[in-house]
Amino acid sequence: MNPPLIELKKVCKSYGSGEAQVIALGGIDLAIANGEFVAVMGPSGSGKSTTMNILGCLDTPTSGQYFFRGVDVSSLDRDQRARLRRYYIGFVFQGFNLLKRTSALENLELPLLYRGVPRRERRERAMQALDQVGLADRAHHSSAEMSGGQQQRVAIARALVTEPSVMFADEPTGNLDTRRSHEIMELLVRLNRERQLSIVLVTHEEDIAAYARRQVRFLDGTIASDSAGDARTA
Repeated sequence: MNPPLIELKKVCKSYGSGEAQVIALGGIDLAIANGEFVAVMGPSGSGKSTTMNILGCLDTPTSGQYFFRGVDVSSLDRDQRARLRRYYIGFVFQGFNLLKRTSALENLELPLLYRGVPRRERRERAMQALDQVGLADRAHHSSAEMSGGQQQRVAIARALVTEPSVMFADEPTGNLDTRRSHEIMELLVRLNRERQLSIVLVTHEEDIAAYARRQVRFLDGTIASDSAGDARTA
């Protein structure tokens, strides 16, 4: 039987010491299978962002184990974790995080440049990713020439261009109006279904979480509930 794509075992995370110690995670267990679309929810300070940082190899647990494709990430050094991020994980953020003065195409080519991908292949893969999010005709436009929804599509394409095993989307609709928010979520649903792309979404909005097939709710550093839902259709 194949191991889960992602698995946390009794993961704890604390900051500070003594009376000033803050426990962000109190020993959580979580497994996510390949191809799942999971929404992570919870109020501020519940532990959901800390969990995402650990899953994205941006932080490490104080204790417990994190397995990615069966590999104990907790045992990796900083360079190895950076390599895991670069080759297997895609990120989408609320603020888009695009380079403002460069074109959509150039934004997508940058992570491939870091990998040493040849120029012609970079261009081809970037154009393919833009086409997948419906923005091939905006390849040479800068962020200033695109709407917020278009910028977030470029950010999603940038996450796709490296062909990651999982995409972590942190409040990806937070800066968008209702219509654009649902367009972005419909795109993520389609990518999940057509590409079997694993997606872990952080959101505080119930209607956005409804697009995921599973909702994991955090409270006070623990998982309060973990349930499958009736995902919306795109």
